Amino acid sequence: MEERIIKTEYSEVMQKNFIDYAMSVIVARALPDVRDGLKPVQRRTLYDMSELGLRYDRPYRKSARIVGDTMGKYHPHGDSSIYDCPVVMAQDFKKMLPLVDGHGNFGNIEGDGAAAMRYTEARLARITQENFLADLDKDVVDFIPNFDETEREPEVLPVRIPHFLVNGSEGIAVGMATSTPPHNLAEVIDAEIALMKDPELSVHQLMKYVKGPDFPTGGIVVNADDLEQIYETGSGKIRIRGRVTTENEKNGHIRLVITEIPYTMIGAGIGKFLEDIAALAENKLTTDIIDISNQSSKEGVRIVVELKKDTDVENFTNLLYKKTKLEDSFGANMLAISKGRPEVMDLRQILQASIDFQFEIATRKYQTLLTKEQEKKEVQEGLIKACNVIDLVIEILRGSRDRAMAKNCLVNGVTDGIRFKTRESAAMAAQLLFTERQADAILEMRLYKLIGLELEALLKEHEDTVANIYRYEDILSDRNSMSLVIQQELLDIKKQYGRARLTSIENQAEAVFVAKAMEEIDVGFVMDRFGYAKTIDAGTFEKNKEALETDFRFHFICKNTGKIVLFSDTGQLYTFRAADLPQGKLRDKGVPVDNVSNFDSSKERIVQAASQSDLNLYRLMFVTKLANMKIVDGGEFDVSKRTVAATKLMDGDEVIDVTILREQQTVILATENGYFLRFAVSEVPEKKKGAVGVRGMKLGRDDVVREVYYLTEGEERMVEVNGIGLPLSSIRIAGRDGKGSRPIKG
Repeated sequence: MEERIIKTEYSEVMQKNFIDYAMSVIVARALPDVRDGLKPVQRRTLYDMSELGLRYDRPYRKSARIVGDTMGKYHPHGDSSIYDCPVVMAQDFKKMLPLVDGHGNFGNIEGDGAAAMRYTEARLARITQENFLADLDKDVVDFIPNFDETEREPEVLPVRIPHFLVNGSEGIAVGMATSTPPHNLAEVIDAEIALMKDPELSVHQLMKYVKGPDFPTGGIVVNADDLEQIYETGSGKIRIRGRVTTENEKNGHIRLVITEIPYTMIGAGIGKFLEDIAALAENKLTTDIIDISNQSSKEGVRIVVELKKDTDVENFTNLLYKKTKLEDSFGANMLAISKGRPEVMDLRQILQASIDFQFEIATRKYQTLLTKEQEKKEVQEGLIKACNVIDLVIEILRGSRDRAMAKNCLVNGVTDGIRFKTRESAAMAAQLLFTERQADAILEMRLYKLIGLELEALLKEHEDTVANIYRYEDILSDRNSMSLVIQQELLDIKKQYGRARLTSIENQAEAVFVAKAMEEIDVGFVMDRFGYAKTIDAGTFEKNKEALETDFRFHFICKNTGKIVLFSDTGQLYTFRAADLPQGKLRDKGVPVDNVSNFDSSKERIVQAASQSDLNLYRLMFVTKLANMKIVDGGEFDVSKRTVAATKLMDGDEVIDVTILREQQTVILATENGYFLRFAVSEVPEKKKGAVGVRGMKLGRDDVVREVYYLTEGEERMVEVNGIGLPLSSIRIAGRDGKGSRPIKG
């Protein structure tokens, strides 16, 4: 075969292939069809369960069998994604209307997963059997080839309810996602019937029936006024709160009991919620919590927070709404496949799509039933006619050589070769003219059908068949008649499966939490060389000053309501509240400052810690390893942000010292190569925090500033250099930007 090379733009090939892939994901995997509200994997799993005969009134079958059969016949993807499908459809805390009846461990609301598929069993739920799969044998939907064209599967299931709304849907496709909240079955059916009666109803009018989402976890939707806009556009945010009650204990303590949670908290969200409540106490946002317990069981959710006697319960509840997932948003985006294309649909469009689908499957169903009844009527009329001339029929059968000859006589009146008793019989036989179907029925008729009671039953059956034909023709010819039939079916489903609403729809004001004013007191801040910090009682701080000098790198008195600032060698300033630190005893370990600030000990180190209120009273001296220096007014560091740049650094430079200037007169720079330069603090200019500064010392090649010392007037201080003591006061005072001297040769 001759090779053909096709030249084309690479971008065009990529664009076409990506669009093909995206549409495949959108239509064939991720998004539900608005007609049955099912994704392909859900539809295929339910159909496969039906094919396996897993009816609601039959024994369960291993989930592994269902998964394997679905994978092999209809859905050639991972077994875990297929198994997740019946698991979720069996969970009543995720679906308002579970479609699968699971037996075994199918997970729970707290996030525990289902047992392996080899352990669990499943079968179809009754509503699925009766209202999702019941009419597949009546040619109500089209069947398409499966992936390898060895089987056929329904393009859509003949679902009799607006399932897309009832159970909602979540899915992520390429460039789009669907997130439809579940709704109350009874309300949705009422809305659909109302729209069938009056096709001109608006979304506003339909919301007289559909009040809003109805989540299987209950809860309270608190932005009722926003719902109409959401249902008109198909998207928006629904705010949900958990349901909270209070109980009073004999000891005077108050129990805050959460009995319903937001739908978004299903799964690991409950564990995170408990952690968040504990964090409120740890971070001292509240001191009202005595104990937290999760008492949830099969009977339902029950999370208990025990509070102190004098707790403002309303204020504490608002704190939970503000700082935890007890109030959360559900982002609605009612996206579905409609007429082969993804589309964000409003409430009316979704209901109308369901109505159109109901009329389509009803038309095909009753056309199939009508055809069957007409065929039955034809046979019945042939049998009745044959019974009236049964002697002649028997004569034809006895006189024929074979079945074909007898049938030819019954259908076409051909009497050649048939032995008749009389010429009159032959003449009458030539005039019978039964149809092919009637002739076959006559030839297969058993003799007991000639009994009188059997003949009466045949006549009664014929009357019923004629009545059915009349009814089906009326339904098919009159849309109103078909509408009444569909409405009655919907009302029957509502009566059998409808239930009261679980989620309340209200308008509630935004939660406002008023923090209790903290009593301002002095506390001691201490941080060791490993970066662990805490606060201690001010009295303990004063009594242990000598021990603090030895054991802690930074220590000072501050207000418990104030802020602590950290200066790092990368030139950053980190701020956090003193109240964020645990208050403990002198020997308690404390917590890493990484936990309460944005400081990262793996990338930088702390060169100074101070109380932010102290900085407003003083100036700060910055010194870098490349000998850049400046003085900055402490007020520049009174910032609200948790992280700001404290100074500007040149490439390869780092801050080695930040000192609060009080009474210091001279500054001494000591380099790695043993040079010392002493000069007056007043020689360093004051600059803004965003400046680099000025050079404090001329450094030799590969030399850097290692230490910075300060002296007050008349102060004597000894440092060790190469094992030899050096009095700092012995270093003569020179000028800034000098080379310095080496008082000790090494």
